[in-house]
Amino acid sequence: MAPELRHVRYLLAVAEHGSFTRAAEELRVSQPTLSQQVKQLERAVGVQLLDRSGRSVRLTDAGAAYLPYARRALQDLAAAERAVLDVADLSRGTLRLGMTPTFTAYLLGPLAAELHSRHPHITLDVRELAQDRLEPALLADELDLGIAFHGPRLPGVGALDLFTETLGLVVGPAHPHAGRTEPLPVRELAAHPLALLSGDFATRGHIDAYLARHRVEPPVAAQANTISALTEIVRRTGLATVLPDALTRDDTRLHPVPLDPALPARTATLLRREAGYESAAARAFTTIARDWAATATATATAPALAPADLTVTSVG
Repeated sequence: MAPELRHVRYLLAVAEHGSFTRAAEELRVSQPTLSQQVKQLERAVGVQLLDRSGRSVRLTDAGAAYLPYARRALQDLAAAERAVLDVADLSRGTLRLGMTPTFTAYLLGPLAAELHSRHPHITLDVRELAQDRLEPALLADELDLGIAFHGPRLPGVGALDLFTETLGLVVGPAHPHAGRTEPLPVRELAAHPLALLSGDFATRGHIDAYLARHRVEPPVAAQANTISALTEIVRRTGLATVLPDALTRDDTRLHPVPLDPALPARTATLLRREAGYESAAARAFTTIARDWAATATATATAPALAPADLTVTSVG
């Protein structure tokens, strides 16, 4: 007797929760039914997969060996279902997109607008994730594409370089350097209290490394875990911050101040799972992202970003 899909899903739930009771609650089935279904799976594969002798339910050695293949099979079947529903003419479909928070602040809007303009029947499902969570989500088939910063990648993740992002000092109308065009020596930052993103942002790590390299320790008067909160603080106080230059393009209440030396530029990349099914919606969005990056500097309303080499790099 071959295992059925529900048997495999039930086993995964029990293994995840370490309990038949909690797994049954999540699956909305009775505990006896769940136990019976898992036993049917064990009979089908001819080996005990769960150790029920302790206070919690654990995988046996055989179960631990079986589980990764079972999980991968379910992911592949889910991808197959999406492939069946995917329509090449893009008259329907869904794109699951992950982005780091700084990109959602200025990049998501233009790309989403272009996707909707070209393919209005594609549903865009956006998740804002920290840099270190994007790739695991791609590999787990929780996302179709991700946008993050260039850097070392997990095996199985491919990266397409899109554009170069520059960061700089940003101040509000009440700051003494509002309207300044002459570069501010980095050592003078020591006299300017800053409002910065919290430490779990990749951008904050980039800023801290820059300040440490130049041996400058400006006072941090405020921290925020959203870009919108940070910009609101800067607009209404005399605090300065460090953000992508693109955020100041269409906001007259934010004033960029060049720094000397400038912060190192970063490359934005489009990420995908190399071995995963690529839907028509994902292919269409990739084209849109490349087109936007290539024409951004020539478009008056787009951020002044320099397109990077559009080459696909693989890690794995």
